[in-house]
This record gives sequence, C-alpha cells and structure tokens, in this order.
Amino acid sequence: MRGDPSSVSQERVVRYSVRTVLAVIGFVIAAWALLSIIAITRQVISWILVSIFLAMALNPAVEWFMRHGVKKRGYAAGLTYVLALVVIGGIGFAFIPTLVSQVNDFVHALPSYVDDLTKGRGRFGFLETKYHIVEKIRKAVNEGGASKLLGLTGAAISITKSVVTLVLATITIIFLTCFMLLEGPAWMDRFYGLLPERVRPRWRKIGHDVYRTVGGYVTGNLLISLIAGTLTTIVLLALGVPYAVALGVIVALLDLIPLAGATIAAIIIATVAFLHTITAGIVVVVFFLIYQQVENHFLQPVIYGRTVQLSPLAVLISVLIGAKLAGILGALGAIPVAGAIQVILIDWQRHRRAPLDQAPPDARADPAPP
Repeated sequence: MRGDPSSVSQERVVRYSVRTVLAVIGFVIAAWALLSIIAITRQVISWILVSIFLAMALNPAVEWFMRHGVKKRGYAAGLTYVLALVVIGGIGFAFIPTLVSQVNDFVHALPSYVDDLTKGRGRFGFLETKYHIVEKIRKAVNEGGASKLLGLTGAAISITKSVVTLVLATITIIFLTCFMLLEGPAWMDRFYGLLPERVRPRWRKIGHDVYRTVGGYVTGNLLISLIAGTLTTIVLLALGVPYAVALGVIVALLDLIPLAGATIAAIIIATVAFLHTITAGIVVVVFFLIYQQVENHFLQPVIYGRTVQLSPLAVLISVLIGAKLAGILGALGAIPVAGAIQVILIDWQRHRRAPLDQAPPDARADPAPP
C-alpha cells in the first residue's frame, strides 16, 4: 500500500568529523613520505640488512666466547671479528692466487679463441660456420659508429661506478657489522625498555625466535654454499676442467640465491664442462643432479633444523617479492624476513586465541537453542 510507512526507504547520512578526515589525510601523506624515503635510501637499507644478517651469523660465536671466560662483550666481539677476518683471509690466500692465475690464463688464451672463432674452427667454431657471428659483429660495429663508441664509454663509466659502489658497500658493511655486534643487545634492551612491563616477556620471546630464525638461516645458507662450492671444485679438478677454482667460487656465490641460484650455477658449470669434453659434461650434470637431491633432502633439513619452516610456495613468493624490491640482496634476505614475519604472526594468533582458551567452559559453549 502507498500509505504503508515500512515501504518508504529511508536515506542514511554518514557524517565524518573534520578530525577523522584530517587523520586519514595525514596517514596517507605519512605513508607516501615513508615509501619515498625507502625508495631513495633503498641501497643503504640493503647494506643495513646485510650487516644485520652477518651480525646474527657471528653473534653465536660472541656468546660462546662470553660463556667460556671472556667476560666483556667488546672483547668477545673483537675476538670473533678478528677470527672471521683471519678465516676469510685464509680462504682468500688459499684460493685467490689460483683464481688470479686461472683468470690470467683465460685472458692469455682468449686471443686464440677469437682466432679460432674467426676461422670457424675449435670449440667455438660452430658460431661462425653456422651463425656467421663474426660478420654480424663487424656489421653492428660498422653501422653503430660513434653511438656505439659512446655506448661503450657509458658502459665503462657505469662499470667504474659499480666497482666504487661495491668497495664503498664492503667497507660500510664491515663497520656496520662490527658496531652491531658490539651494541646490538644494548639496542634491543632499550627497545624492550620502551614497552609496557606486562608485554616485555612476550616481545623478548618474539625477538629470540626471530633471532634464531634469521641467524639459523644465514649461518646455514653460508655453510651450504661453502659445501657446494668446495665439492664442485673437487669434481672439476678431478675431471681436469680448466678454471676449476674460479668456477667453484661462482657456484658458492650463486648457491646463496634461493631456488634459482643452484640451477643457474649448474647450467653454467655444465656448459663449461661440455666445452672441455663430453664425458666431463655428463659427469658434471650427474653430479649436480645427485648433489641437489642431497642438499634438498639432507643438508638443508640438518643444517637449518627447525629455524626456518616455510612452505615452498611461501619461499617462492617471498623470493620473487624480495628480488623485485632489491635485486639479489632482496632475494637473499627474503626468506629470513618471511621467517621473521611468520614468527610474529604465529605469536599474534596464539595470543589472540588465548582469551578464548582461558574462558570458562560455559562461556565457550554455544548457547542452547530456545
């Protein structure tokens, strides 16, 4: 009926106070400013994250020295740092001369490779006989003219900047790691001191779990990469493949990258081995297939233990996001960051269910139907 009041729709007017509108605008501006600062300082942030991971990897040694007679943390941290530098220096002394020698041999052998390539003979001769690569390169250089020359000049400047940035990053990370080892626990105590006393035990437990997750992952990843590089070097030396030490270092570095690193390393090393001999290539492929199974089903469960428990899907998503945000460094830090987020979410879920679990049975039971 037309006169029925229930059939008339009523308008709802939603009013927002000026304070609420200003708060939303302020939040948006603050978020935009924070994202802009992160975008500008992303390189420095990546250095800080690398330093944090290295400090977490070295901190167990600092705590071990403090438990075994070194009372002051400064002395324990200094001793740990010196030992780490000695170990790195020892590895460098053992491998760098061989690495430099093999790189020099490759540079000296490069002209003969180029000569064989231009004449269509040798291991790379098929590039000329089948694809005429030399003629294509000459044509590109002749047609490029000054623009190609300027392009090469720009590439040289870019490489120089990259080298300078790498040196600066290395020095900065070394000092940041040292200071974090010295002052890390004091900073965490200051952070806990800012929290209400009733929640301090909870956040201390979260901090301990995050430290165990990230530290376990960093230490385990470094150890697994060292094993991969060492075994690869031994296999290549046994097969007589040239530049075995250099290739082993490449494997160790690439194996640090989650998921894709080991596959990329296997493709590179197998290609070099096949160029040496067919037999060496087949042996290297079989070696990597067996080693990947051993690493995935034995080394990682034993070394990582219960520190990082993430599903393969979570690992893949975190690595993709990390690589998009910060390149290789982002991919390296993606898994420990995801593990830390998982620790916080698990704690949040546990405390969210705690009031319901502690409620009386009558309060948790569903009310009887009328």
